[in-house]
Amino acid sequence: MYNFESFKLFYVLKFSIKNEFNTLNKVILGIANDLGGIPLIQDVYDPQTRKHVLQNTFPEEDQLISELNAFKKILEKYDVDVLRPKNLKSINQVFTRDIGFVIDDVFFVSNIIKDREREIEGINHILSYFDKSKVVFLPNDIRVEGGDVIIYNDYIFIGICSDYDFATKKVGRTNKKSVDFFKKFFPNKKVYGFELKKSDTSIEDNCLHLDCCFQTLGLGHILICYDSFSKRKDIDLVNKLFSKKNIIEISNEQMVHLNTNLFSISKNIVVSNKNFKILNNILLKLGYIVEEVEYSSIAKMGGLFRCSTLPLKRI
Repeated sequence: MYNFESFKLFYVLKFSIKNEFNTLNKVILGIANDLGGIPLIQDVYDPQTRKHVLQNTFPEEDQLISELNAFKKILEKYDVDVLRPKNLKSINQVFTRDIGFVIDDVFFVSNIIKDREREIEGINHILSYFDKSKVVFLPNDIRVEGGDVIIYNDYIFIGICSDYDFATKKVGRTNKKSVDFFKKFFPNKKVYGFELKKSDTSIEDNCLHLDCCFQTLGLGHILICYDSFSKRKDIDLVNKLFSKKNIIEISNEQMVHLNTNLFSISKNIVVSNKNFKILNNILLKLGYIVEEVEYSSIAKMGGLFRCSTLPLKRI
């Protein structure tokens, strides 16, 4: 396996993401160094973090680093090139998924919330190795974070929030305008927006991103928590697109613990939290290889495996 950092700048790499489960070749995995300590309650921007700050159970930095390193070992076991952000002091860089995302051969730089806008600086050195013409900065009025974008070959699913939630809540991250933007950018793809329930204070009533309640898997299955969807029409659409026998329903309690936020290394290899015993057994029976990793400290900040990864290339 080559050393990514040893490449010459004239060697231009290409992005390639067609779905969530083709064989992973290159990924950015978050880091937990120099987080900046426990955030002040007025500075938190999701209910999961809010809970653990109030309960004095916010994770220690060494715990987070250990869990990320365990995940890294699993990725490298399957010959994945694991890239890491440059450390930005006092910046939480665990959840790389949201700061940008790849669709086909295009990297989109997210218009992320102000609290996180510096995170992109940590991966600029990685992006410099890729074709700059394929890096797109979204217009200012298009707000979308990577956790809300799920690619399924000719489909793009986007988790959105109501205009009211977007205007009034910290957890309102992706607006309705993003759906129209991607319909125009990818005229040959089917782009759908799913409106999600939002709450700044209640974990049970909030779905931070689409990947916290919906996930496509490589053997044709999906994970879905119906309780996280605001509109019945969106649920009906999902049920129309996917065969009933391939739908794995996730309860609201499982959603709170982020059971849908798994990560596929290939069509039949998924990384899951070792505490997800019920789900992991279901996946094993369906023919998946389930790599179990302890990730409960990461989860205390509102994300899991998909949230902490930014895939750049699948083959």
